Amino acid sequence: MKMQKKGLIALLLIVFVSGGLLGAGIGRLTDDGYGKVSISKEEYKEIKEYKDKYAKVDELWDHIQKEAYDEPKDEDMIDGLCRGLFAGLGDRYSAYMTKDEYEAYETSITGSFEGVGITFAADDTGAFAVIGTVEGSPAQKAGIKEGDIITKVDGKTYDNADAAAAAIRGKKGTKVKITVERDGKEKVYELTRDVIVNQSAESKVLDGNIGYIKLTEFDEHTDEDFEKALDELEKKNVKGFILDLRNNGGGLVDSSVNIADNLLGKGVVTYMEDRAGHKEYFKSDEDKTRLPYVVLVNGSSASASEILTAAVKDFGQGKIVGTKTFGKGVVQVTQKLSDGSAYKLTVMQYFSPDGNVINGKGIEPDYVVKGKTKQLEKAKELLAQ
Repeated sequence: MKMQKKGLIALLLIVFVSGGLLGAGIGRLTDDGYGKVSISKEEYKEIKEYKDKYAKVDELWDHIQKEAYDEPKDEDMIDGLCRGLFAGLGDRYSAYMTKDEYEAYETSITGSFEGVGITFAADDTGAFAVIGTVEGSPAQKAGIKEGDIITKVDGKTYDNADAAAAAIRGKKGTKVKITVERDGKEKVYELTRDVIVNQSAESKVLDGNIGYIKLTEFDEHTDEDFEKALDELEKKNVKGFILDLRNNGGGLVDSSVNIADNLLGKGVVTYMEDRAGHKEYFKSDEDKTRLPYVVLVNGSSASASEILTAAVKDFGQGKIVGTKTFGKGVVQVTQKLSDGSAYKLTVMQYFSPDGNVINGKGIEPDYVVKGKTKQLEKAKELLAQ
């Protein structure tokens, strides 16, 4: 059998075959010197099935190459194909990332990066809603507020949160234009990027000798920062403390579980299950704080925040105050590819210790209270009893 090298898919198939990626024994190609290669019938059958499966992609590729007014760039086309694979899942949490996007994403979870200090997440409609700004950051100083909807970055729209975040970040001293919508009106902010050090945990003592710890996200150092803050509050002999998870969009699961270990005592913090039914359990030990506590949440408390909140509720050792949480109960793995690009893919769903579903449902507080000030006052009231 002989196969002519023509078209995107045919070309990719030859690359795959020569790399031995389609099965044992494949990779023994013979070039006849006339632009054709010889393969076995078995190999041809496997390749034909592959080509038939992706024939539409091949056809569209050829049409674009021949007919597009703007000359297409192969690299951009391939990136678009990769994005499309994940878009086809209908899962807003799974995504392909270019090399630059992945590097920006990787930097963001270390707690220090260069950008403008905006935290945002896709809401139920897919819009990018601002859930907070870093204190003293360019975004906070310019007046960008919680609830603003980011519509464009440097005049370009995005349908992927990681891509939008990568576009916002950049070297210190460079400028970026961010278009936001507020109350039905658009406004453009031109911001100068700076070094952003995100203090993911802050603590203080409120009136009435009540401690307060706010977690803005769960990054690599949040659990350590929380433990230090909790230790300080215990040394000050506060009556109890408020753990504020409002507008905390999540982060690293391990960080959340480590914090729960300080609060719950011995037991299961959460468990995760894949589509085959395999479960993975995360547990806490017997050691826990002696202080009573109240957890504050709202509709922007998501993911790792919900793992912690659900565990506190099921254990019944702390009270939950605020409004129903966001409802993100799925887990993504991030995998770097050989060319530096990467992907995030939803692979598991997590559950509360009692087996309650979080994804798409959220967590109902013990005390439903609206308004930031009223929520804080209710938490103080519970700790003063």
